Amino acid sequence: MNRKMIKRRKYAMAVTLLVTLTLAALALGGCGIAGFQSKLGDLKGKLVGNSFTCQFYDNSGNKYFTATGKKISLEGNVVEDAKVNDSDGTLLVSYDLSSVITINIDGKQMQSCGDTIIFQENGLQPDAEFKLKDVESDSKGVSGNTYISNIVNKYKNYFGKAQVVIVQSQLGVPICAYSGKDVYWEVSQNLPKTTKIMIDKKALYLHRANFQIIDKKLIKE
Repeated sequence: MNRKMIKRRKYAMAVTLLVTLTLAALALGGCGIAGFQSKLGDLKGKLVGNSFTCQFYDNSGNKYFTATGKKISLEGNVVEDAKVNDSDGTLLVSYDLSSVITINIDGKQMQSCGDTIIFQENGLQPDAEFKLKDVESDSKGVSGNTYISNIVNKYKNYFGKAQVVIVQSQLGVPICAYSGKDVYWEVSQNLPKTTKIMIDKKALYLHRANFQIIDKKLIKE
């Protein structure tokens, strides 16, 4: 075998090795890329309904910002978490959901982190917005459902229909309540940390909020 043939064989082996290594890298990296793309696909979504009023609350239930828009979408922000495996030194990459969400309102963009947001479809109005003095007075000496019930009972006559939806901040501070004849909820799989509640065919989206759906008859006279 002459030198030219040996050189060609070495070149072919080198190319084969390079292709094999490239395919292996793509196979390993592809899982991360596919996972990343899948994660992003699960965290983008549009609010379904007509125009919305967006109300932002801190953990104490204080409203600090309001916006309105016709086309609204939420987008979760994925962060990369890379760690070195102690056993063999390989790099392990995972993707997690950040606490920051991006909100697109009629083409304008804003970021929000940690606060409660109520997206209320136009035509849907709360039957009651709980006053700070009620929240403060009932927070003394009571806790849990008793605390909420004491506040809600004061507003029972405002609720015109059979079921009442009570919206709270993440810390459990009552913010407002809606009532409706036909009420149901569903988890919005494509919207980060968001629950969709339908009240008489109007949409209410709750981001980072607690809520209860209660038959009006269970509220004391």
